[in-house]
Amino acid sequence: MSASKGVALVTGAGRGIGRAIALRLARDGYSLALNDTSPNRAAVAAVQSEIAQITYSGRPAKAVGVPADVTDEGQVQEMVRRTVEELGAVDVMVANAGILKARPSLVETSLADFDATFAVNVRGVFLCYKYAAQQMIAQHRQRGGAPASTGCSIIGAASVTSKQAWAGLSAYSASKWAVRGLTQASALELAPYGIRVNAYAPGLVDTKMGGKNR
Repeated sequence: MSASKGVALVTGAGRGIGRAIALRLARDGYSLALNDTSPNRAAVAAVQSEIAQITYSGRPAKAVGVPADVTDEGQVQEMVRRTVEELGAVDVMVANAGILKARPSLVETSLADFDATFAVNVRGVFLCYKYAAQQMIAQHRQRGGAPASTGCSIIGAASVTSKQAWAGLSAYSASKWAVRGLTQASALELAPYGIRVNAYAPGLVDTKMGGKNR
């Protein structure tokens, strides 16, 4: 790999918070696997170009695109497999991909909106956590490491609404509370392997998604 700190896989990396996370990790010395959906390939390519301009310890940062729909189990498995094939490992998983469908109230939230929100924000995070953790445990064993020493990290996208619900965001708030619970339980389950599991909880950010709901 071209960077010395390891390999980070970031979902929803084509824009917004995911893009910012990917750029920061590249500056910090990680090789990047950049995920987004296939229609966002051009956005991912643009982030790859930005990362190519970054150097760490005198070497250019490296980034590859791994398109996938995080709601699809098979695609998530393939995303992780391709990351390992192209970059050698998965040391950091940032399950950042998410959607927000604001509605004036619960009674105006359709079942389709609710299901779509939970598919991306909860099932997508679950699948990314699961298959990243499986890979991290496998590579830990391959390296002959001692228990509790993988040094790997899994990070999920929660929100301030995972702590304080917002009116007009009932489905979104519920999905982020679910991410918070999933993260805390996963942290306990994966601690014996030395895998850290945390979530970040941003407020309203000036991104394409956040800007629509100010």
